[in-house]
Amino acid sequence: MTRHETLDLRKAKIAGGVATDRRHDSAHKHVTGEAVYIDDMAEPAGTLHAYLGLSEVAHGTIRALDLKEVGSAPGVVAVLTAKDVPGVNDISPAGLHDEPILAEGEVQFLGQPVFTVIAETREAARRACRLAKVEYEEKPALIDIAEVEPQGARLVTKPLTLSRGEAAEAITAAPRRLKGRMRVGGQDHFYLEGQIAFALPGEDMDVTVHSSTQHPSEVQHMVAHALGVPSHAVTVEVRRMGGGFGGKETQANLFAAIAAIAAKRTGRPVKIRPDRDDDMTATGKRHDFLIDYDIGFDEEGTILGVDLTYAARCGFSADLSGPVTDRALFHCDNAYFYPAVRAVSAPLYTNTVSNTAFRGFGGPQGMLGAERIIDEVAFALGKDPLEIRKRNFYGNGTRNVTPYHQKVDDNVVHRIVSEVEKSADYAARRRAIAAFNAKSEIVKRGIALTPVKFGISFTATHFNQAGALVHVYTDGSVHLNHGGTEMGQGLYVKVAQVVAEEFQIDIDQVKITATTTGKVPNTSATAASSGSDLNGMAAQNGARQIKNRLIDFAAEQYGVPKEQIEFLPNRVRVGNQEILFVELVKQAYMARVQLSAAGFYKTPKIHWDRDSGRGRPFYYFAYGAACAEVSIDTLTGEYMVERVDILHETGKSLNPAIDLGQIEGGFIQGVGWLTTEELVWDGKGRLTTHAPSTYKIPLASDRPKVFNVTLADWAENAEPTVHRSKAVGEPPFMLAMSVLHALSDAVASVVDHKLCPRLDAPATPERVLMAVERLRAEMGA
Repeated sequence: MTRHETLDLRKAKIAGGVATDRRHDSAHKHVTGEAVYIDDMAEPAGTLHAYLGLSEVAHGTIRALDLKEVGSAPGVVAVLTAKDVPGVNDISPAGLHDEPILAEGEVQFLGQPVFTVIAETREAARRACRLAKVEYEEKPALIDIAEVEPQGARLVTKPLTLSRGEAAEAITAAPRRLKGRMRVGGQDHFYLEGQIAFALPGEDMDVTVHSSTQHPSEVQHMVAHALGVPSHAVTVEVRRMGGGFGGKETQANLFAAIAAIAAKRTGRPVKIRPDRDDDMTATGKRHDFLIDYDIGFDEEGTILGVDLTYAARCGFSADLSGPVTDRALFHCDNAYFYPAVRAVSAPLYTNTVSNTAFRGFGGPQGMLGAERIIDEVAFALGKDPLEIRKRNFYGNGTRNVTPYHQKVDDNVVHRIVSEVEKSADYAARRRAIAAFNAKSEIVKRGIALTPVKFGISFTATHFNQAGALVHVYTDGSVHLNHGGTEMGQGLYVKVAQVVAEEFQIDIDQVKITATTTGKVPNTSATAASSGSDLNGMAAQNGARQIKNRLIDFAAEQYGVPKEQIEFLPNRVRVGNQEILFVELVKQAYMARVQLSAAGFYKTPKIHWDRDSGRGRPFYYFAYGAACAEVSIDTLTGEYMVERVDILHETGKSLNPAIDLGQIEGGFIQGVGWLTTEELVWDGKGRLTTHAPSTYKIPLASDRPKVFNVTLADWAENAEPTVHRSKAVGEPPFMLAMSVLHALSDAVASVVDHKLCPRLDAPATPERVLMAVERLRAEMGA
């Protein structure tokens, strides 16, 4: 290296390390259409296509199944039923054997897969499905959880109870008491890329499955069980998904199993991709909840005791309903301290598709219950809800213990709410809105400021682990593989930034490779906002192993202490000289130093005893707050989101640009859940909102007119996470609660805030209008 080159390098910085804005690694491919998804992959000669035949009743016994015309239809190669599953006819992620791949003898929801057609073309398979003749003996079907009381109802899995203090006594002794019920709707994932799987048969027992899944290892195990082969015979690969949001954590199991069974049965590659209608009908969604609350409080608005029941429509099988309803209870407090609390989950059986993971995983529903309680207390006392929120925030000393007995020792909610209150000019705008409403007869405005405290970690402790594989090649380039999956959230680029930072090399020297069970085994789902936390740390661990070997080699080779070896941008200082990173790598290779490592990480400190309802299920909490202002038309119920101000903490962000995108996107998706996205089943159990024509997700025009999003740059994770960052996938979703409560505030203004609107979600224009009319009628009475 010349003296001139050395001087230039001293000024250099690596391109794309941590804490820098870096575009999504596939962003340019997304906008040009170059990004390859499973349906874009070149199909080998002889590829077949599968399509599902779905049940047409919500509950019943299959008396006769005539598939003769299906099998003789043009292009049909095979027709599969439950008896054709070579292994176990079950894809239950909970291990309860309650979710068959194909229905056997009984159907339990309208849209349940009964048989599969394998044909030369997708259209041929799809058309052949319609020729089936199925005779059912219908049975009574339970569709709506409002039709039953949680006590004594059929449950799909064991409920959870959280308890601290004597809730009943505290409520009875409180100066004020009230009860109520809130209904919270579900939500369809509406990923842009639907469910899809592409299976290629191999030698002997082997099969390779390209699956649009957030959980490759689970798909691997499910396919292996379905085929009756060891897991080592199944390789699952995922380069990217066109969205997941939890809808591809367990729901991909069905499609991967069908494709693999068909591929091994026919000896030919098989792809399965349902239409959007069938995808929405046959796959699970966010759980809708009925929340019953009984609360005691004093004249100042301090909550003294709460008793809560969270009943959820779970569907016909357990799926992930146990942990989802558990997490709802974990967040029944949001950011508030309950001196005495009892909270019970009720995961109810219904004859609908089994609901599943969705961004927030029960947490959003739990928080809505907490925020409804705050509203009830505020309206009962004639106070600003923000005043009641701040009065009941977690504090220090004895006011920092959650209902599950974990201490909240990283609390920054006071500061975040205070900063948003100031930056959004909340007090002045509330006065201005009151003046506007006094003069405006038809259009009313509302404002609300709500906090978020969200626990980070899988509540199933064993899922809090990750692996990674790091190779350094002799040209200085790095191959990176880990168990996390990329669904558009920017996980791949973040983990690549961590590795680039560790070696102090430019990020374009780090190759991002597809997630595959053949490289990193037994991985957890990319879920629970833990993708960067777990996989970033595992990749960092792998990189550090190699880095330490390089340091040991350099110390011995050049006869200098290890302390005098420092990795600098694209080079390494060894004593009083500097050599390029690639040169050190080449020298190490010639000296037979291992340049590959398997990294591993497991989250420390966490533990959870479900039977006692005690433990530390979360490694840390993520905090944020949002202030929303809306306007409503009291004649039609239509509304606009006028302005939103958000402050969210991500610790020391790995990639601020990606994190801002996650906050904005999560917020808008949350607004959709709470305002426009409505799931409707008819009396027969048919999902009537099964397409873009009947299910309304937010549009670009639904974006707030003024949208201010800021990262809390002063925040740093108190726990030693990867570069002290915090998770950002799920927590921002709950910031959308501010819009629901701003709508509630606007509705309440028609009766001068004398009654609690009790506005349920989703707050569609119809519900807003009905709430306005109901309040006016109650005041008139």
